[in-house]
This record gives sequence, structure tokens and C-alpha cells, in this order.
Amino acid sequence: MNSPKQSTVTPHPTAFKVRKQSRVLEVSFDDGAEFSLPFELMRVYSPSAEVRGHVPGQDVLQLGKRDVEIVALEPVGNYGIKPIFSDGHESGIYTWDYLYQLGRDQAEMWEKYLKQLEAAGYSRESGRDPAVIAAAAPVAAGHSHGHGCGHLH
Repeated sequence: MNSPKQSTVTPHPTAFKVRKQSRVLEVSFDDGAEFSLPFELMRVYSPSAEVRGHVPGQDVLQLGKRDVEIVALEPVGNYGIKPIFSDGHESGIYTWDYLYQLGRDQAEMWEKYLKQLEAAGYSRESGRDPAVIAAAAPVAAGHSHGHGCGHLH
């Protein structure tokens, strides 16, 4: 028995507004959906190989992107946009499908990002959390564990 097919028609954006003061990209879609995508969210979830890696599981945690801005927005064919960010990042192409996903799944994506930052001992504001650095200091004063990776224990 075949399960019903879901629609594969991607909603298309009808309007973009770059809100520099509030640091969000407002996107309206032809299905009526409207999303306010924070620049920081877009930057840390850039679809570029620099952020995502070349194979699954190679994602690179992005740090210190809270104040990043979009300085330009370039169209890419009739299927996406390429934001130019104030930190120089400009290699991510955001397809209509991906922009829609960012808007639809924004809460879950934020939660995942914040948990990854916390697990790595970082904060959104300044990168490394000073409390984590202080707590880790006695551990870092140890010696190399001998297999050449450069980590101290």
C-alpha cells in the first residue's frame, strides 16, 4: 500500500525585507506564511560547506555571531538568495525550501544551537564563557596524554 504523497511544491517568496535595526530578514511566501529570520540564526545555520562541512556530521559550531548583520542580499537564479554577512561570510545559498524550513523550524533550531553552545562552554555574546574557562583551568594545567593530539588533561 502506498502512503499519500506530500506536496513537493515549494512555496516561493513574494517579499523580502532586511530589517537592520532588529537584525531580521522578513520573508513572505505565496502560501501566506510570513517569517522573521534573525540574522544570527541564518548565519549559524548557513547552508555553506564552511559551516555544514562536506559530509553529514562535519558541522562547525559558529561562535560570536550575535551581532552579525546582512550587508547585501543577492538573488541566485529563481531558486534562492545569497546573503552577504558583515563578518565576510558569503558562500551560503539559501534556497526557497531552506528559507521556509528556517522559518518553520526556527524554535527547534534555536534550541539546538543554544544547547550546542552550552555543551561546548560558549555563550552567544562573547564566544567562550568565562565561568567555563575558570572551571576548566585546573584541568588544563595537567600534562599531555601522549598520543600527540595536543589536548591537555
